Amino acid sequence: MVFPEYRPRRMRRTETLRAMIRETRLAPEQMIYPLFVMPGRERREEVPSMPGVHRLSVDMLAAEARECLQVGIRSVILFGLPEEKDAMGSGAYAKNGIVQRAIRELKDKVPELTVVTDVCLCEYTDHGHCGCLAGNEVDNDTTLELLAKTALSHARAGADMVAPSDMMDGRVSEIRTTLDENSFHMIPIMSYAVKYASAFYGPFRDAADCAPQFGDRRSYQMDPANSREALREATLDVDEGADILMVKPAVAYLDIISRLRDEFDLPVAAYHVSGEYAMIKAAAEKGWIDGDRVMAETLLSIRRAGADIILTYFAKDMARFLADNT
Repeated sequence: MVFPEYRPRRMRRTETLRAMIRETRLAPEQMIYPLFVMPGRERREEVPSMPGVHRLSVDMLAAEARECLQVGIRSVILFGLPEEKDAMGSGAYAKNGIVQRAIRELKDKVPELTVVTDVCLCEYTDHGHCGCLAGNEVDNDTTLELLAKTALSHARAGADMVAPSDMMDGRVSEIRTTLDENSFHMIPIMSYAVKYASAFYGPFRDAADCAPQFGDRRSYQMDPANSREALREATLDVDEGADILMVKPAVAYLDIISRLRDEFDLPVAAYHVSGEYAMIKAAAEKGWIDGDRVMAETLLSIRRAGADIILTYFAKDMARFLADNT
């Protein structure tokens, strides 16, 4: 038998050789760890549908943040569970709201940590939608002012970056203008530019207590069938002043991550969402898969598709896995 001159297996023979030509790499600093903040003191509650993920009271955040830093995770994103909800989501932009207190706590106790904040109203409205309502419809333009107020309140509290996830038209421009007018021109915006109306969000809605009380979010989140529309959404956010473009979810939309990477020169982020996390955890608990290896392979696939940044509940676990396997 005549073999070709080049044998690919030559460079797969040992781990040193494999590492030498490895095209895609994961590192802890590429990941952002989501944190859920709730009222009270000394509270740490595991989310039933997300094993290993906890809701924490503000006073418990610093210890969690230090654990992140110890394994190399330098950034977190905050989601808040307010004490009370109302139709306008006023807890989202209150000076002493749950996220605002959490930011101040983290910047005071763990100043080297980068604190990103989710900017949306769904966790704070009594109806569970991502904006204020006009009848049974989300009022896009009225919501913009409230989102900008929320982002500004986060910046004033000390946030390092804001991340609007609402999918209202024009919100990046409104937030950018408001931040700039208030001398926060150096606060970057990581826009949830391409956020699909996905079935993979279920466990998150348990964690953040933000399921819609009626209807769904398909009138403002993207149709999972559409990819060309993703480029239009991303282009709008680039034009409005976004600094980072995010795709959410990640694994079911690797093609979208890849398209954004090819089309834009801004950094691309991807959110490995709660359902994607929970499925791996559940299968691993059943013994059907090697949980650590599937976790690593999944996150690597997101990087390989083109994501520079990954938001993932696996961040700490992945950092430890990398430390043990390098």
